[in-house]
Amino acid sequence: MTIIDGKKTSQDIKDEVRDEVAKLKKGGVEPMLAVILVGENPASQVYVRNKKRACEYTGIRSLSYELPENTTEEELLKLIDELNNRSDCDGILVQLPLPKHIDEKKITNAISPKKDVDGFHPVNVGNMLIGDECFLPCTPHGIIELLHRYGVVLDGKKAVVVGRSNIVGKPMAMLLLRENATVTICHSHTSDLKKECTEADILIAAIGKPKFFTPEYIKNGAAVIDVGMDRDENGKLCGDVDFEAVKDKCSFITPVPGGVGPMTIAMLMQNTLISSSHRMR
Repeated sequence: MTIIDGKKTSQDIKDEVRDEVAKLKKGGVEPMLAVILVGENPASQVYVRNKKRACEYTGIRSLSYELPENTTEEELLKLIDELNNRSDCDGILVQLPLPKHIDEKKITNAISPKKDVDGFHPVNVGNMLIGDECFLPCTPHGIIELLHRYGVVLDGKKAVVVGRSNIVGKPMAMLLLRENATVTICHSHTSDLKKECTEADILIAAIGKPKFFTPEYIKNGAAVIDVGMDRDENGKLCGDVDFEAVKDKCSFITPVPGGVGPMTIAMLMQNTLISSSHRMR
């Protein structure tokens, strides 16, 4: 059994990005990411702080907008429009969730697809679906990167994705399909979840239920990727998979924390780099 170290792999990717950023700067291009936070959600503040730290490490300039909770939708749209039109801004990230009075869909759609480094804009989602060039959503893309770098074979394998969110489940299934895996998406209405999971060579758990996946859900020798970020009964950080109980059944497994989580920010840095390199065209 191999524990997939997302912390180390994300560090490798950030180092690669840092080298490429240094080359771009020599050519007169300074990559820049604008990060917008509305309100004072503590989890969002942590995420934004981590994103700024990653920008600092890789040499990407970060523009930070920390707006009050009562910011209007109109004010936010105006800021996005300004950033869309700034030639020195390569990526725009609006930290979700937004306060209830702001329509998240409207905000996501307002970001230029060319600066949508989160990969959430319908144009990027559509291009991903048909296999055209686009920004890939960071978490699913990070998972594919982990599987590649650890030599997990996807071609011809049965992959089961549990969870159908727009941010992880659906794009994850699409990216696995692109890797020639045979993909099943399971969700709360799946009639025999256990049976589906035990047939999976690659199991992606993304349902937000602490330690839900126990050994009877796991096929011997499966690669198990845990996207969950939960708290157990003692308030300790854990994933959707009961790591200690299932690890000996797996060929590969990601821990929580230190598995998928760090990859999301590393891929965000990579997307910002890709966007800034388009300025050289």
